[in-house]
Amino acid sequence: MNTPATLPPILLVEDNPMDLDLTLRAFNKKKFSNTIQVARDGEEALAFFARWEAGEAMPAVILLDINLPKVNGLEVLQRLKSHPVFRRIPVVVLTSSRENSDLKTAYDLGVNSYIEKPVSFNKFIEVAEHIELYWCLLNERPI
Repeated sequence: MNTPATLPPILLVEDNPMDLDLTLRAFNKKKFSNTIQVARDGEEALAFFARWEAGEAMPAVILLDINLPKVNGLEVLQRLKSHPVFRRIPVVVLTSSRENSDLKTAYDLGVNSYIEKPVSFNKFIEVAEHIELYWCLLNERPI
């Protein structure tokens, strides 16, 4: 049985300080057992590849914004889903983009879920609860 120390982390890829703070506060309020790792741009997200290849635990799920500096979130998604091992990591796009083209492209690249960011803190807590319940507790991951 997994203990909090052995639970895989959640990787949050978010550049907006207000959205980052809102997400972390929502996760903290829900008392997530998984640790939250943060990448503040696409380049930082891609740097996790080397860490995972070196043996660091891969995340249970990646929460990925699309509009990121340095490397766009869709490019991060494409590179992740083209990797022979990392492509199995579930990715939830969590974005303010309402562009149908972003939605289609994300699914074409292999995203597992696409969620438009909620505006209110209470709604965000609800989304955080669903993310933890499904992706961290119910979803079966390959080992």
